[in-house]
Amino acid sequence: MNSRRSFIKITSLASMVTLIGLNPVLGMSSFGSNSKRKVYIFSKHIQWLSFEEMALTAKKVGFDGIDLTVRPKGHVLPERVKEDLPKAINAIKKAGLNADRMTTAITDPEDALTIDILETAAREGIKNYRLGWFDYNPTLSIEENITGFNLKLKGLADLNKKLGLTAAYQNHAGEMAGGPVWDMGLMLDGIDPNLVGVRYDIRHATVEGGTAWPLGMKFLADKINSFDVKDFIWKKTEGTWRPFNVPVGEGMVNFERYFQIIDELSINGDFTLHLEYPIGGAEHGATTLSCSPDEVIVAMKKDLKTLRSFF
Repeated sequence: MNSRRSFIKITSLASMVTLIGLNPVLGMSSFGSNSKRKVYIFSKHIQWLSFEEMALTAKKVGFDGIDLTVRPKGHVLPERVKEDLPKAINAIKKAGLNADRMTTAITDPEDALTIDILETAAREGIKNYRLGWFDYNPTLSIEENITGFNLKLKGLADLNKKLGLTAAYQNHAGEMAGGPVWDMGLMLDGIDPNLVGVRYDIRHATVEGGTAWPLGMKFLADKINSFDVKDFIWKKTEGTWRPFNVPVGEGMVNFERYFQIIDELSINGDFTLHLEYPIGGAEHGATTLSCSPDEVIVAMKKDLKTLRSFF
């Protein structure tokens, strides 16, 4: 990194410290949470920072940990996992954050990179990881597809048992497996949720479930082991209604009902916060921002504070 680029990064990080509002004595953010539930920042949104800068920023904003992207175009590339994952984990731990969660593109227990990623993750203290997604094969019936997904997930469960890991499959709006949410219950049939469970995403569940999403959430309740959080609105563009992501609490997600169900059913799990709305490219995992870093920091701080207000 040349001297000019180093100066810009150092100056930006210094401005973040002022912006975040640190206590000059304690070095902590001006808000916190007494909740036992942890909130992780999805590292996709801070891939414009190095491992050390990422960890420092997340700590000072007030997150409990970092959900590290270990996937193609992620903070850690799968083919470099043995070299780079230990460096990233060390930086996160050095900042005093939880370094036990990652997001991957893993779907195949027999893939060589799957083995490399999971064995390295286990050595580094990762406990929970998000899987990639399965696509429905249109030449097969829904039932045949689900049977195939179930076999893959059972293979991953066996691998996780050997390594002491827990995987989670995220529900995602669209026609991929997990979009309707009920299909995840079938995909995970006969599998211990402590080995492979559900990463429940309320944004995607609301897009697909409308006002019926509580039924899907209750159906999956005993399989949920973690949560992804974001919000959205419907907007008509070029004659078509589409979901558009917005800051937490500003959209259509009924967070009061969501947390009521979590409490009623005693669903355990920590949260990964996503900032998927337009914010200088950070929403897409950009390594170079088209906005000021301060804008991303303000957004992270605001969404974190809003999310914790529901606990």
